[in-house]
Amino acid sequence: MTKRSVTHDTFVIERSYSASPARVYFALSDKQAKTKWFGGPDEWGQGKYELDFRVGGREVSSGGPKGGPVHTFVAVYQDIVPDERIIYTYDMHLDDKRISVSLATIELRPEGTGTRLILTEQGAYLDDFDEPSVRRQGMEQLLDALGRSLENTGVNA
Repeated sequence: MTKRSVTHDTFVIERSYSASPARVYFALSDKQAKTKWFGGPDEWGQGKYELDFRVGGREVSSGGPKGGPVHTFVAVYQDIVPDERIIYTYDMHLDDKRISVSLATIELRPEGTGTRLILTEQGAYLDDFDEPSVRRQGMEQLLDALGRSLENTGVNA
């Protein structure tokens, strides 16, 4: 029998990018642009990826190490203000086990000729399958990958 538990945590991560808020927003909201940076480690296989970027729309991404388990991210967009704010709720699963439920807010603020991105995440981590420090590290790695993607495009719109 699985021992049931919930660990609650909130964390904030900030990043500065040399790209404009419009360019960062594009990298977060366009399916082709997002696939360039959003995913697991290089050694992971990529499974399904869907993005319906609108209020009420869903994003689904799955993948994982060879042999499993499959990590699945399922998000629903709750609020979108172009070039300024994105709020979404999401579940994380390992195979068929839900390991967390989170609320994430991304704020994009002009900073000189670039952008200050502020991510605030409030999570409920379930049954000791996940923990806040691991999630924070994963989100930091994703935001760093976003930064590299913005640098590699050479576009500073």
